[in-house]
Amino acid sequence: MTIQSSAVAFDNALADNYSLVAFNVITLEHAQAIVWGAERAKTPVILQLSENAIAYQRDASPLAAAMVALAADASVDCVLHLDHITRDDIAHKVADWGFSSLMWDSSTLPFEENLAATRDMATWAHTKGVWVEAELGEIGGKDGAHHPSARTKPTEAASFVAATRVDALAVAVGSSHAMAKKSAELDLDLIADIANHVDVPLVLHGSSGVPDPMLRDACSAGIRKVNIGTALNLAATSVIRDVLSENEALSDPRRFLGPARDQMADVVAHYLELLATPRS
Repeated sequence: MTIQSSAVAFDNALADNYSLVAFNVITLEHAQAIVWGAERAKTPVILQLSENAIAYQRDASPLAAAMVALAADASVDCVLHLDHITRDDIAHKVADWGFSSLMWDSSTLPFEENLAATRDMATWAHTKGVWVEAELGEIGGKDGAHHPSARTKPTEAASFVAATRVDALAVAVGSSHAMAKKSAELDLDLIADIANHVDVPLVLHGSSGVPDPMLRDACSAGIRKVNIGTALNLAATSVIRDVLSENEALSDPRRFLGPARDQMADVVAHYLELLATPRS
């Protein structure tokens, strides 16, 4: 097993009727936890680096290189992906960093402007052999820019995909980014309707706030990529708070980052076992 391209990973998922799960990397501990959790679950996994995480790192090249190294040595197939990219200069790093795909996000623009910007990015990316995900119907919770009641229209999704030639589409169906509680209500009928209108995999962002049974139902309805970020951070920070509260004099970060990493790996294994196994 080794680094796998998004194109191959989605072909395999479609052929064997399972959904891929993508986890957001912020630190090296996140990346390690994602790979270790995937190895425990014995399933493919997507490691993704968002524009916000890239800004946090200032220079994300070392973290990207670490993600490549971890993926290359993993006992399961690992996909490397850039998430929520809005800047051309960052998008253009995708192949240089050894990643195979990116999510281009111009979803805050009006439909026609989003379509034009996405088409331009997809045209460039495909000349480089890079697979492109886009977003239509602003998904809530991202820096306050999106309204959680937004919904992707199936007919617009069809025309958008046809015009831009993107490889996957993130859709607004009731989820929201950065939800700390599993209280989101997805529109499963809308997911199925969109899936019937487009011929590319559908992506669910903001999945940490969706109850597990509903996530499974969403995948059965047509979601092929599930993004998880907040659930990892909640798991890590909960452990860190507990460890530090038990020993206020503690100064060795390994004493709290290690357990936090292990807890994130547990979360990764849970979601992969829930979603990334073939459905009958």
